[in-house]
Amino acid sequence: MAAAAQLGNLQEEATCSICLEYFKDPVMIDCGHNFCRSCITQSWEGRDENFPCPQCREISNGKNLRPNRQLGNVAEMLKQFHLPPVKPPEENLCEKHEEKLRLFCAEDQRMICWVCRESKEHKTHSASPIEEAAEDHKVKLQEWLRLLKKEEIYFLESKVKEEEQYKTMRNKLRTEKKKIESELEKLRQLLKENEQTLHRRLEEMEKKMTMIENANITKLSNQITSLKALITEIERKCEAPAWELLKVRHCLVNTAKEGSEIFIFLMVTLDPGTAHPELLLSEGQRRVRETGRAQTLPDTPKRFTLNSCVLGSEGFTSGRHYWEVQLLQEGGEWRVGVAAESVDRKVGITWSPKGGVWAVRGLKGQYWALTSPQTRLSPREKPLKLGVYLDYEGGRLSLYIADSMELLYSFPQAPFTQRLFPFFLLWTGTELRLV
Repeated sequence: MAAAAQLGNLQEEATCSICLEYFKDPVMIDCGHNFCRSCITQSWEGRDENFPCPQCREISNGKNLRPNRQLGNVAEMLKQFHLPPVKPPEENLCEKHEEKLRLFCAEDQRMICWVCRESKEHKTHSASPIEEAAEDHKVKLQEWLRLLKKEEIYFLESKVKEEEQYKTMRNKLRTEKKKIESELEKLRQLLKENEQTLHRRLEEMEKKMTMIENANITKLSNQITSLKALITEIERKCEAPAWELLKVRHCLVNTAKEGSEIFIFLMVTLDPGTAHPELLLSEGQRRVRETGRAQTLPDTPKRFTLNSCVLGSEGFTSGRHYWEVQLLQEGGEWRVGVAAESVDRKVGITWSPKGGVWAVRGLKGQYWALTSPQTRLSPREKPLKLGVYLDYEGGRLSLYIADSMELLYSFPQAPFTQRLFPFFLLWTGTELRLV
């Protein structure tokens, strides 16, 4: 029995698993399994790559077929003994009764023989010939196959739609990406241009600031020089005889009492938002003319609409300040001074300090201080250039003829309680310029 088993094993080893005959010209492939050269070549026919092993399905290099002469010799020796190759057992025999499997048990879902059919295990079960059961099963499989193919078509169509949608989305994304890149490039260019413009402006501002700084320092130096000269002159006059000293003191009191103080000389500009529509301001807001023709301007709360007035841009709540106004054309009446922030701009102004106005009036060569009642003034010379001096803490406002520093009028000292602005009124073609 042992020898027969070993012989069976030897026959099995010498048998090709494809043709089930003894090997003819056996060859070994990469995985180590052996086949007839013609069998394995025919199995791989039509393939250019990926050659699977018929037994283990491992992929081999089809060009690498190594002859196995020892296995071929064994096969030839077995042929001389006229021993048939080992055939695989029949798959349609009952393992228990070794009878042909002819029936299919519906309950257990497996094939049985006639003996199994009569046994207690299957006697009460529904059974049918294998061919009929196979036909019924085939019908079911075909129905499943039809459903699967239908589902396959659905998924294929869905795949196509998804691919088209993603293709469209990718195209949109590419377009949007190009658009964004283009916009970013424009922004970068704009930022670069703005940067250059800002650099130029900063350089210009720096140059202007340097010019203003130099001008202010020069002006301050000149003022210091003038003050030193004035101090020297006063010290020299103090040593003069008594009658001459009293004469000089009288002159100083009348002409230089206010001027002897240190003024803050202002570069006053006009506020176009307060200007009456008939007033035309220059581009730098330092010159104004009454035109007699109203411009189309927004009627804001701070704009004068009844009287042709305009205020300065800067208001004051402290300090000592001085500015000058030149009369370019005396076409009609003018009024120059300061006004409180609350001065009436729509109905009518009360022309006195009680109405929030401290000013001097000029009309056809005659002049008045706007007090209540008005005070007539008699200057020694025509006031073509006025100097306005404001001492906020001291409660004083004084106006001068700027060229000679002759005091035109000084309002009675009284505390100021509101923000004060430079004030101007022009009628009938009058034109003023801030010096």
